Amino acid sequence: MNAIDLPKLRNAEYLQYVKDYSGIINLNNPTQLGIEAKLSAFNNRITELEALYKKALASEKTQELLTLDERRDDAINGIYYFLLSQTYHFEADKQQKAQLLLSNMELYGSGISRLNYQAETATLNNIIRDWENKPELIDAISSFNLSPWVNELKNANDEFNTKYLSRTQEYGDASPETIKLKREETNAAYYALRDRIDALHLLVETPPSPYATVINQLNALTDQYNKLLVNRTDGASTGNSETPTV
Repeated sequence: MNAIDLPKLRNAEYLQYVKDYSGIINLNNPTQLGIEAKLSAFNNRITELEALYKKALASEKTQELLTLDERRDDAINGIYYFLLSQTYHFEADKQQKAQLLLSNMELYGSGISRLNYQAETATLNNIIRDWENKPELIDAISSFNLSPWVNELKNANDEFNTKYLSRTQEYGDASPETIKLKREETNAAYYALRDRIDALHLLVETPPSPYATVINQLNALTDQYNKLLVNRTDGASTGNSETPTV
């Protein structure tokens, strides 16, 4: 069957994908196909994952995190696109200073606002530290009057980190790390089920295979999510914009 890079799916996308995957199989008489046990194990992992995910989303702190994450994303993206526009400035000095700041950002990778929560926090801290301590970057920030933007970025990032640590303490069982582990367990059940269907299909000696229909339907589903990932990658390559893991 068609493959998909499961770790690249955001939590909400991942949960919907595995639920749809299970749903399609349920519509194709899993008992008759001899895959009921593998499907049951898969469904159990999905139920556990969904419970964790719902608890995380239900947290008031999670909603605040989403707002703060969007705020810092807007700040770093706003700075990036402003500097990008200044690289076309008719004054050579403005071009050079804009490129200087952009080059500094590029040291920490592309798509900063698409990084996971912890990675984005650390990356923004590093960038802000450079902009506050390196004379040539301080001068460039000043020449564009970007200090209010930088202050907004720093405040949003600091508030996000404080809120994130608080949520992690209060909701340890629904933390991103715990959800990640549950996703890995769900992955194992997913692959066991997928490989079981593949193996039984290959063992069919006289066509048509009773597994052909469900395999085609599952492949169609997987193709839809693969297109989503491709479109996201294409979008990230033209801009500087992650994906929260939540």
